[in-house]
Amino acid sequence: MSSKTIIIVAVIALMLGYLLGYGTKTNKDGQQIAGNSTKTAKFYRHPMNPEVISDHPQKDDMGMDYIPVYEDAPAEASKKILFYRNPMNPEVASPTPMQDSMGMDYIPVYADDSSASQAFRLSPEKIQKLGVRSEEARAQQILKVIQAVGSIEIDETLKHVVSPRFEGWINHLFVNTTGALVKRGQPLLQVYSPSVLTSEEEYLVAKSNQNRLDRSSSQSRDVASELTRSSLERLRLWDIPEAEIRRLQSSNKASSSITLVSPADGVITDKPSVEGMRFMPGEVLYKIANLESVWLVAEIFEQDMAEVKVGQVATFTVNSYPDRAFRGKVTFISPSLNPETRTVRVRIQMANPKGLLKPSMYGNVSLEGVTHDVQVAIPESAVLDSGLRKVAFVVLDGNKFEPRELLLGVHGNGYVEVLNGITVGEHVVVSGNFLIDAESNLRAAVRGMTGQASSGGDAKSHSVPNASEGGH
Repeated sequence: MSSKTIIIVAVIALMLGYLLGYGTKTNKDGQQIAGNSTKTAKFYRHPMNPEVISDHPQKDDMGMDYIPVYEDAPAEASKKILFYRNPMNPEVASPTPMQDSMGMDYIPVYADDSSASQAFRLSPEKIQKLGVRSEEARAQQILKVIQAVGSIEIDETLKHVVSPRFEGWINHLFVNTTGALVKRGQPLLQVYSPSVLTSEEEYLVAKSNQNRLDRSSSQSRDVASELTRSSLERLRLWDIPEAEIRRLQSSNKASSSITLVSPADGVITDKPSVEGMRFMPGEVLYKIANLESVWLVAEIFEQDMAEVKVGQVATFTVNSYPDRAFRGKVTFISPSLNPETRTVRVRIQMANPKGLLKPSMYGNVSLEGVTHDVQVAIPESAVLDSGLRKVAFVVLDGNKFEPRELLLGVHGNGYVEVLNGITVGEHVVVSGNFLIDAESNLRAAVRGMTGQASSGGDAKSHSVPNASEGGH
């Protein structure tokens, strides 16, 4: 504080002391004598800091006398100061006296000072112009709906591969494109395998020997029969198509080429095979997936996991089909949490008979949660959320509004539970509350600059820089 300011404050303090003691005398015990009556000071206040008081007369560090406060002193002297408010920004407060960056003193706010209240009035004309609409807070049921994002994945139980168990070469591809639809038993490719050809010839030799030994001893017939059966079983273990085995049995001729067929209905998702290519046992030639049923994998936030159960109904919407909603049921909840996203993967089984849902398709997921019976509920549109706090405007009478900080609970079907801040029967603003919030900040800023509460009715327009801090 500058020396000039200190001198001015000292002069004001001396004048105030003189005015309070005008026409009176004070004895050494702090008793004020006026005529035949004597007044006793309640306490003594620091001339520069009203927060500092004393029960006996004394001087401050600058030698100035403490100011006595009597029973009939102005009411402001005995008021309890709640806090000090920034004169330019009413959102900023301090528990002790201080100055802002421009050197302006913070304004004290007293316990019974109307400036401590944030309630304000608007004229009926302004209320109509802002389009203000309110709704009563009441007890009701809230169906919590969990919102998440998810993507379509192939059902792992419906994946198939074509992977021969023998060595060979590809002679011809009947299905030569990825994404092609195939049916179970449909020919995919024709291959040549020396191993399979040798096994077929061994079968034919064993079968011929069995026929020649038909009239031999039972032991010889059993040996020949076992050789025939084992050679045929070797072909089946190599997963040779049953149609090829039947052809071999009926024609008694070995074939230099074998046709491999699709093991299931589905879509070719991968095709590394090329005509003329050599393949080894276990090498994948085709990957096939049945997309009539798919998985929807949703990422559920950690705080919503208590509401998710196996068997729960889920709805999936995508931008590709804005007029459609796909439904499924939760079949699996991951036992682990992703530490980076703080989400849990939840698997939802989705029917896809028309193939509209494609793998990697991304969209929104809604899970129908539990119905909650709440004591106080208000529309979600009534809540102004700044990220730091949540506020709603309560209608105190026809044209008086008061902001209330809220503690909220569950959300659902357009309503939110209020745990603290609003009681049943009170009306909250559900439309025009953003404009009311701006009006509230403007009035608070003007009140902070003038040091007094605005009167009822519609306030006059003021040009105040940075009046609004962006709402609550």
